[in-house]
Amino acid sequence: MRPVSLTMTGFCGIRAGLGRETLRVDLHALPEDAHLVAIAGANGRGKSTLMDNLHPYLCLPSRGGMGGSAYYDHVYLPESEKDLVWAHAGQRYRSQVVIRLNGRRRTEAYLCQDVAGRWQPLELADGTRSDGKLETYQRCVEAVCGRAETFFTAIFSAQGKRPLSDYRNADIKTLLADLLGLAQLRTLGEQARDTARLLKAGLQVLQHEQAAAGDAAQRVATQRHALAGSTARVTACRAECAAARRVCEQARADLLARRQDEAHWQHLQGRRAALLQAIDTLATAQAQAERQRARQQQDEAACLQRLQQRVAARQAHQQQQCQHWQRQRRQAQSLLQQAGAVELAEQRQARAEQVLAARERRWRDARQRLEGQHAEQHAQAVRQQRLASVEREAGQAALRAHELTQRGQLMGRVPCVGTDLQGRCALLCEARAAQARIPDSAADLARLAQEQTALQQAVVEGQARVDAGAAVAADVIAAEARVQRARQRSGRFAQRAALSAELGRARQTLREAEAALRQPALTVVGETADEQAERAQLRAAQAEREEQQAVQAQHDRQQRERLQAELASVPDGDGAVRRADAEAALQAASAAVDAAEQTLAAALLDAQQAAALDEQARQLRDALRQRAGRMAQVGTTLSQWQVFARCMSPDGLIALAIDDAGPTLAGLTNALLMACYGPRFSVTIHTQVPTAQGGLREGFDIQVQDAESGQSRPVGVMSGGERIWINECLVRAVALYLAQQGGGQYDTVFSDEADGALDADRKRMFMAMKREVLRLGGYQREYFISQTPELTAMADAVIDLEAWAVQDNPDVWRGPNSACG
Repeated sequence: MRPVSLTMTGFCGIRAGLGRETLRVDLHALPEDAHLVAIAGANGRGKSTLMDNLHPYLCLPSRGGMGGSAYYDHVYLPESEKDLVWAHAGQRYRSQVVIRLNGRRRTEAYLCQDVAGRWQPLELADGTRSDGKLETYQRCVEAVCGRAETFFTAIFSAQGKRPLSDYRNADIKTLLADLLGLAQLRTLGEQARDTARLLKAGLQVLQHEQAAAGDAAQRVATQRHALAGSTARVTACRAECAAARRVCEQARADLLARRQDEAHWQHLQGRRAALLQAIDTLATAQAQAERQRARQQQDEAACLQRLQQRVAARQAHQQQQCQHWQRQRRQAQSLLQQAGAVELAEQRQARAEQVLAARERRWRDARQRLEGQHAEQHAQAVRQQRLASVEREAGQAALRAHELTQRGQLMGRVPCVGTDLQGRCALLCEARAAQARIPDSAADLARLAQEQTALQQAVVEGQARVDAGAAVAADVIAAEARVQRARQRSGRFAQRAALSAELGRARQTLREAEAALRQPALTVVGETADEQAERAQLRAAQAEREEQQAVQAQHDRQQRERLQAELASVPDGDGAVRRADAEAALQAASAAVDAAEQTLAAALLDAQQAAALDEQARQLRDALRQRAGRMAQVGTTLSQWQVFARCMSPDGLIALAIDDAGPTLAGLTNALLMACYGPRFSVTIHTQVPTAQGGLREGFDIQVQDAESGQSRPVGVMSGGERIWINECLVRAVALYLAQQGGGQYDTVFSDEADGALDADRKRMFMAMKREVLRLGGYQREYFISQTPELTAMADAVIDLEAWAVQDNPDVWRGPNSACG
């Protein structure tokens, strides 16, 4: 991550330190070889406020707090804003944070990406889009730059930052897991825990189902016990049913004998039954005839209705034909009324096309002049950029000339001049070399001044040409509007002239419509002769049917009266008493047979239920056995997933990876200590610490070996300056480890007053360590704040807020040539 420019509006630290509402810093104007950039100024000038906003995360690390609420106590306008342009991995981004205090507090944050020179909202691969919400903004920033905890631990050293030696075990595990890129392992562990949780829930479901199946098996056993002996009952019921059938057969034989004695009465009763049957048959025939008569009436009514529908359909068709030709006639007459306008349009169309062609030629000429104006504006912009570049080169040349002049003046102030030591004095040699380079520097200044004057004259002349052609765009717009009006007028004439062919067809249509409307076939009439004949035929058939039905009804009435008279002449006897007793005995025997058969059926049903319960019990036993096997399989799988989740947890592979990273971090720390502070101190990192019981547990213990005393001490018991010394090496070692691992390469590091407790020698070593970190980690730049003027003077570039506090200075800092550089 590398900041490019920063604009802050409404921050209390800027108003209190500089007396300004808006502050804009153009960091892109810093020299490319400025690796250490100091932010200088007295206490309260706003250095930490500027440093805290040089990153895209939603926090002020020197003030604490995360999210949008971190800004509320440090802004004062109803609507304050932070606008940061930054680059990362070859891509430019823009962070805009708006803090509102007018009424209800609210913060909006947007992250945009530079796409072909235009800022567009950043959209991640999973569909997350920066829409102003703090959650989506934070997710987008962490997707580009990594987690905020890692950034502020390894890259950004804020005031009051907690030293690494104070980190708890869980905190250091989280930090090192991010550094080592173990997020995937942690994700696998979480997924394994989720899988184990689902398997456990499924095992509980299987256990519930097993218990329910056991209850069902118990209920089936109880029901089967209640149906015990059903087979014996079936045998007994079959014997009872056979005995009842034998009694019934005997009763039937007795009834047959009684009926033979009553043959005469049976003959009379047969005749009476035949007469009754004939009467019933006659009644049935009469009912069928009545139904047939009703169906015939319905058929006749349906025929009349279909006739009426055909008449109505024919009349509707005639009416539609008549309306169609009337509509065709009206349309043709309406079109023929435009004949005069069409002829006039044909006459004016050619003139309109000529006017259109002439206006299009004038519009193309204006466009060519506008393109020439655009080319002149582009050339003017190039000249202005070249002028700005020459001004920056002139400023840098002036600084170099001033520095050479100061070095050359040392020739008269060096005490070894004129002594035997002057040949060996390095400072005197450097002063002489600077004195020799002063003429070349003056020549560069003169050349740049001459080129600047020429460019300024070219810019003035080019601006005059640009101003002179300012009205070309208005001419193009006016010419385009005239072309549009001419095109519309020509289109209207062409549209009307195109109706000439329609006029001929309209005349033909009018003649056809007039001829069709004069035809007598379109006259709407009531019924035709065929339709009237069909209606008369239907009515005649209806009258004939009614006459036949009346004759048939008279015949049926006479036959029914004859049968009833014959029935009245046949005597009605009640039969013999013995036959009645026999019939009663037969009925009783039949009832006994029915009861025995019902008992047998019930016994058979019980036997079938018993067999079904036996089959159900067998199936339940099989299901219990299969489910027990499934539960054992799920339990085994659950144990495997629990072991896998344990391996992927922070106490498993992650802890092992952290153990492997400990020596590497210690080696980087010792390399920085050796390169910058000498061999006195060396660091050892223990990720396994002893317990009171004599075992080991996960931890993070930093031991420092002192080569002078030969002792090893925890970093927490060292002096304040030594703790800062060791902790800064540890923090920068973490940054170097992050850079070497390739997981989140940052171009810039930040440090805010981390050298306060160091003595003068250690402060100079502290600056050497900064350059060593930049070299080893491949970082491009470090921004730091220090209250020590010697350290500020050792920086490659300085952002001086003291010079910015002058009210006449601009609100924008553009590099070393501006008021604060």
